[in-house]
Order: sequence, then C-alpha cells, then structure tokens
Amino acid sequence: MERIKVGTIDEYLALVDEPGKSIAQKFRNFLKELLPDAQEVISYGMPAFKTTEVLVYFAVNKKHLGFYPTGRGIEAFAPKLSQLGLTFSKGAIQFPYEKEIPFELVKEIAIFRKEHTKVKAPKKK
Repeated sequence: MERIKVGTIDEYLALVDEPGKSIAQKFRNFLKELLPDAQEVISYGMPAFKTTEVLVYFAVNKKHLGFYPTGRGIEAFAPKLSQLGLTFSKGAIQFPYEKEIPFELVKEIAIFRKEHTKVKAPKKK
C-alpha cells in the first residue's frame, strides 16, 4: 500500500480496506494497552507509538501487516522470528493476514524497544 498522508491513526485506518483494517485495529489496541505511556503518532506515513522516540511502527500492506520495531528490535529477536518462520528484514516483520499474529512475541519486542529507549534517553540531553 502506498503511504497515506494523514494526521492520526484513526484517519489512517479509515482509508484502508479489509482485512487489513480490522487486523490493524486489533494490533493498535494491543499496543495501546501494552504501551500506555506512549503517544500515538503518524511518522513516515505510518501509525507509530512514541515516547522519547518512536518505539514501533505498523502499516497495512496488501497481503500482510508490516511491523517496524527498528533495526535494533529486529536484531534482538531474529532467532525467534526465524524459528516462527516469519518473513523479516533489517527493519520490518511481515504478519500475513491469513495467520494469527504472535502477540506474545510482539509484546516482547515492544517492551524491549521501550526499555531500550529508556536507557538511551538520558544520553540525548
């Protein structure tokens, strides 16, 4: 899917089709509950959750939900991603619409990113 120019995640989701829309909404709700201190933003045209920096992004694609926990988030979990047979690259994980999203792994990655940014945050000042 091409990048959509919107200001909020609600606007983003209003413009996408099923099955991506409902899967993305479920993913968003999961992240909102998991990261209550994070702000929902649109960054690089994608929904994202941000504290001192963006923790994770996600995006609706034609056949999968893209999850973008930055290169650091991928690197730390590459063995688990491989073990689950997921398609991933240096900065993205693909969750095919026809399969269940491994929410326990998403949780581990998002918490890792949250903790990693806490460690980095003092250095930015």
